[in-house]
Amino acid sequence: MASMIVISTTAVPDHVRGALSRWLIEPAPGLYVGTVSARVRDQLWSAVSQCIADGAAVCLHPDDNEQGFTIRTAGERRRDVTDFDGLQLIRFLPELPPQP
Repeated sequence: MASMIVISTTAVPDHVRGALSRWLIEPAPGLYVGTVSARVRDQLWSAVSQCIADGAAVCLHPDDNEQGFTIRTAGERRRDVTDFDGLQLIRFLPELPPQP
């Protein structure tokens, strides 16, 4: 059964954006939304997470859990998804000092 997904990207290669735009619409720069099957969703996420380079990406999709959705992340980000008794919560990692 098809379900709605949201993928947000930051500084990803152009070919990743092209792959996402084949299946999803881009209502704002780097934000992709669409309704796809679980198989297509997993294949899209696999392609995005393997080619992320120096960028970052987040995928939200419906799931059969307490929150009703699952969050997947790829790349280096200051926000980290943490499992807390079955709930996915966001924690902020400390900011690294600038390298001289």
